[in-house]
Amino acid sequence: MTGLSFANRHIGPDAAAQRRMLEAIGYGSVEELMDAAIPESIRSQDSLDLPPPASEAVATAELRALAGQNTVAVSMIGLGFYGTHTPAVIRRNVLENPSWYTAYTPYQPEISQGRLEALLNFQTMVADLTGLATANASLLDEASGAAEAMALARRASKSASSVYVVDADVLPQTLAVLRTRAEPLGIELRVVDFAAADPVSELPAELFGAHLQFPGASGVVSERPSVVEAVHARGGLVTVAADLLALVLLRPPGEWGADIAVGTTQRFGVPMGFGGPHAGYVAVRSGLERMLPGRLVGVSRDAAGAPAYRLALQTREQHIRREKATSNICTAQVLLAVMAGMYAVYHGPEELREIAQRVHGQAGRLAAGLREAGVAIAHEAFFDTVVAVVPGRAAQVVAEAAQRGVNLRLVDADRVGVACDETTTEEHLELVWAAFGAAAPAGAAVVGLPAQSLRESSYLTHEVFHAYRSETSMLRYLKRLADADYALDRGMIPLGSCTMKLNATTQLEPISWPEFADLHPYAPVAQVAGYHELVSQLSRWLAEVTGYDAVSVQPNAGSQGELAGLLAIRAYLRDQGQQQRDVCLIPASAHGTNAASAVLAGMRVVVVACDSEGNIDLVDLDRQLAAHGDRLAAIMVTYPSTHGVYETGIAELCARVHDAGGQVYVDGANLNALVGYAKPGRFGADVSHLNLHKTFCIPHGGGGPGVGPVAVRAHLADYLPADPLQAAGAPVGAVAAAGYGSAGILPISWAYLRMMGSEGLRSATAAAVLATNYVAARLGDYFPVLYTGNKGLVAHECILDLRPLTKASGVTVEDVAKRLIDYGFHAPTMSFPVAGTLMVEPTESEDLAELDRFCDAMIAIRAEIDEVARGGWPGDDNPLRQAPHTAAAVSVDEWSHAYPRSVAAYPTGVPRLGKYWPPVRRIDGAYGDRNLACSCPAPEAFMT
Repeated sequence: MTGLSFANRHIGPDAAAQRRMLEAIGYGSVEELMDAAIPESIRSQDSLDLPPPASEAVATAELRALAGQNTVAVSMIGLGFYGTHTPAVIRRNVLENPSWYTAYTPYQPEISQGRLEALLNFQTMVADLTGLATANASLLDEASGAAEAMALARRASKSASSVYVVDADVLPQTLAVLRTRAEPLGIELRVVDFAAADPVSELPAELFGAHLQFPGASGVVSERPSVVEAVHARGGLVTVAADLLALVLLRPPGEWGADIAVGTTQRFGVPMGFGGPHAGYVAVRSGLERMLPGRLVGVSRDAAGAPAYRLALQTREQHIRREKATSNICTAQVLLAVMAGMYAVYHGPEELREIAQRVHGQAGRLAAGLREAGVAIAHEAFFDTVVAVVPGRAAQVVAEAAQRGVNLRLVDADRVGVACDETTTEEHLELVWAAFGAAAPAGAAVVGLPAQSLRESSYLTHEVFHAYRSETSMLRYLKRLADADYALDRGMIPLGSCTMKLNATTQLEPISWPEFADLHPYAPVAQVAGYHELVSQLSRWLAEVTGYDAVSVQPNAGSQGELAGLLAIRAYLRDQGQQQRDVCLIPASAHGTNAASAVLAGMRVVVVACDSEGNIDLVDLDRQLAAHGDRLAAIMVTYPSTHGVYETGIAELCARVHDAGGQVYVDGANLNALVGYAKPGRFGADVSHLNLHKTFCIPHGGGGPGVGPVAVRAHLADYLPADPLQAAGAPVGAVAAAGYGSAGILPISWAYLRMMGSEGLRSATAAAVLATNYVAARLGDYFPVLYTGNKGLVAHECILDLRPLTKASGVTVEDVAKRLIDYGFHAPTMSFPVAGTLMVEPTESEDLAELDRFCDAMIAIRAEIDEVARGGWPGDDNPLRQAPHTAAAVSVDEWSHAYPRSVAAYPTGVPRLGKYWPPVRRIDGAYGDRNLACSCPAPEAFMT
């Protein structure tokens, strides 16, 4: 280990580079720059109260000590979380591979074909196993997926009823989240016992949908076709929460009438991680695909007519439809979906069947041994979970098993749940039998799968699920897909509003340790002391950094953090006797997630205008405050603004909203420009969500995982999300399936904060602001910077205005974005928050050489635009309009374009060594939406 601090490893520009950058923008020091950029009214003068920065070795040792406080027991608790064997080839080459984990959401599909193909595998897997037409590219977890399905059912149902029926045998965490999500939307949940003798008679006369669990939380297997038929007869839609491994052996929900299926893919090779992250899923019957929440990968074609993948039907999503979106989901769980899909690719249908049969066989042997010992089994039909009836002895049995290193589920005083999984061994069964006072059975295993429920239909028939059975072939497949994509391991990803900074290896290594990866979220408290201490420390540090009083890490995405914060405001106002307050003010510049989250929290969205400088129009704010009076609940503002500016009026805005009786929500998406210099909780905000996958270094994973902790002032602390298993009677229920959400990746942010310390964090913020102002200064003469703040400065991102150039030349922002691929870059954010612009965020992690490489590329592209404008190249045949150029496109025998082949292949300044070649040409998005195809195409489609 060298003497360099971690902060010096994390921050790209060294002292000499920063001096050159400061000279370029006319400042003598970083502090002088920050003094000029950030309004004095919000500046924090004190250092952050954090431990001194630790070296990488010390931080790793401290994490080892925390991990050592956790006990990795044999988990047989079940309830949607299971032991699984992650194939080493997938763990090393996906989970631990920066080509996968440092990529961004595939909005630029030409440089995302690898992970788009991987997600299409995932979608095909889910659709096949559920027997439904279309699956999306992942949801956050099963519980929130169930809530999304409930909302989908309400949109699609022809019933005017507000009643949604839920199976009494639902997973408890799912019921908790459904209750949280239903109440603000005016949905009445009714829990019904479908195990009753006449389940149809239990249904209300009117409803818009029903949620069934298959198999049930109790382990029972029952298709309930009469319930499905009765729900349909009432105009409702049926959602089935299904275990995908069970569906390998059991008839899929789509074959017995389900409209929607949801669930988790965790047991397909993704560690439990004390609750997450895992890829949830949703699949729908034909006709509902345009109402799906979340991302959806589809097959389209490129400019050469070749098949190509892209995100389909994006007009459903929150960043376009805002409060009218199908969901507030932005980040999903792409990295985990890739792992789960590759688990199916590697094992194929035959091995998946063997795994499922082995799991059921172990459960059957367990049941046989218990029966021979006189222990009653609650259900004759089961897949992997056996509920044993031991009147008055349940707690004793669970304790006996725990002493033997096995965790069972205490159902109630008389019943114990035991779940088998892929990792269950004969030795584990012997320990369980001993806890019950039983032994291995002398007779045959119990067969718990009803003959009439056995699956006969085929699944995973596509060639991809049969072609990569050897580790060699699988390794090469994963490598081929990774090579098709552009991630941070190739170069800068200057996406505005995304903060694509370094995800340091030291931070990521611990997430694979068994003491963090292999813990069940409902394990006994005594076994997870290390996790509790880690979360406690991380929460304290986040509260200190933001100026708030309390933090919950439960929200497993920024969108869920937004929802949790708004629910806290809503509950607080109701307790204050101000339930009429339901208006949420949102600036016109805001991210669409804000508006979608407000609607889910039961609020009405009212837009506040921005002025010509891009700032929130305080005159219009006053107008809206007067118009809505005592109906005002909150305002949601992003700071610095989505326009990349430190607005000087933020403290005044907070004061005016408070005077009007409202609460202030400051979106933490841009916290990377504040840490160490200003604290939202001290300049007037009441609540924020934080994006650990932005400011605090959790990688984006190609579109997830993310973590969105919610931080609040003291008066809102009692309204943070409740633990899903202890949510009854809480002011605000659960928003995720596990109490700590995606706990398995929290060590990443813990390590970042621990190694950076107060001064390191402050230096990172300053370096991010310096980098952006340097880029703005270098490019300002070529592409005007649309909005600036004090003294013409920007914050951590800036908007380049291409609209005048487009008007003069016909070259569009998309043309520039695609041409940047030829120069070896991922494009900045296109047309957000202003159409026809590029929003650039270089972050603190890029060194001066990379910043200059980007600026040089943009300047060269400006010269190309000028060539088009003066008529040197035709408007429809120039290197920008034809970009990106594939190796195949520039190696044809006859070159017919108006510009040289060399300009297409190797633009100015692009070295021949190590050039990135996109695998496809520009993709026709409209064609893909008109001809929707969301599962793996036949291999013949790629033959030319």
